[in-house]
Amino acid sequence: MNDIMTWRERLIIYLKGMAMGTADIIPGVSGGTMAFILGIYERLLAAIRAVNWTWFSKVRRFKWAEATALLDIWFLIPLIAGIISAFIVFTRVIPLPLWLNTHPELVYGLFFGLIAGSVWVLLTGLQRDTQNDKANSLFTPKSGALLAVGIIIGLLVVNLVPADTPDASWFYFICGMVAISAMLLPGISGSFILLILGKYAAVLEAISEFNLHILFPFAFGCGVGLMGFARIIGYCIGRWPHAMVKLICGLLIGTLYAIWPFQERVFVTVSGKQKLLESTPIWPMQWQQEEWLAVGLMLLGVALVIAMARWAATHESSQAAPLA
Repeated sequence: MNDIMTWRERLIIYLKGMAMGTADIIPGVSGGTMAFILGIYERLLAAIRAVNWTWFSKVRRFKWAEATALLDIWFLIPLIAGIISAFIVFTRVIPLPLWLNTHPELVYGLFFGLIAGSVWVLLTGLQRDTQNDKANSLFTPKSGALLAVGIIIGLLVVNLVPADTPDASWFYFICGMVAISAMLLPGISGSFILLILGKYAAVLEAISEFNLHILFPFAFGCGVGLMGFARIIGYCIGRWPHAMVKLICGLLIGTLYAIWPFQERVFVTVSGKQKLLESTPIWPMQWQQEEWLAVGLMLLGVALVIAMARWAATHESSQAAPLA
C-alpha cells in the first residue's frame, strides 16, 4: 500500500502510533498488543518486511524514488512520528514511569481493561469467522491447546525475575534486538523484557538525556531484531492465521496476571533507583477512591476497545458498500 492518505487518516495513524509508544513505555504492556487492538498489526508487519535487500540496494544507489515506492511510507511516517512523540512526551514532559510508582493501580487499570477487551473482541470475532469451519472453531481440543500454550508462555515471561546484567554496548545491542522482537509480539512487553534484562531505567534515562552511547547500539539492535522477527511472525500469521490468533489471545490472557492493577509489589534499590523485583496479584482488602477509580478505568478500557472494534467494522462495511 503506497496511496497518499488524507490529513485526517494521517492524524489517526499518528494517534495510533502515540498509543503504541505509550504502551511500550509501561512494563507488562506491549506495543504489539496496541497495534493488534487498533487494527494496524498486519499492515505494520508488511511495512517492516518491505525493508529488505532490494530496498537497501535502491538506497545504496541513491534511487530514492524507487526506494520510497517500495515502502508504505504514508503509513510509516505518521506511525513512527507518533511512537517517537509518545516516548518524548512520557519521558520528558509527563513522567509516566513516575506515575507507575505513585499511581500504579490507575495506569495498569486502564491497560488491563484495554487488553481484556481486546481478548474478548478477538475471540468473538474469530468465533464468528469460524462458525461454519469446525476444524478452526474455538470449541476444539486444538484451539484449547493453543490458548493454553499461549497462557503458559505469557505467565512464564511475566514471572521472570529481573537480572543483573553488564553495561557494555554489545549488551545494549542484544537488549534492543530482544526487546523489539518482544514488542512486536502481542502480549509480550518489550519494556518488561528490558526490566528483566536490568536495562529498563537505563534506556528511559538515555532517551530523556539523549545519551548516544546507549541509544546507538540499542537502536541498531532494534533495527536488526525488527527486520528479522517481523518476517518470522508475518510468515506464521500468513500460514496459520487462526492458530496464531488463538496463540496470541493466550499470550494476552497470560500477561494479564502482571497487569492486574492490584498487586503486592516488591521493589529493590539499585544504584539509587527503585526497580520492581516481584509482583503478586491480590484482591484489595479496603476499597477507597483509588481502587474504585482503577475499576472505572478498567471498564473504560474494555468499552473503548469494543467501541473501536464496532467503529472499525462499520467503517469497513461502509467503504465496501456499493455506490447507489
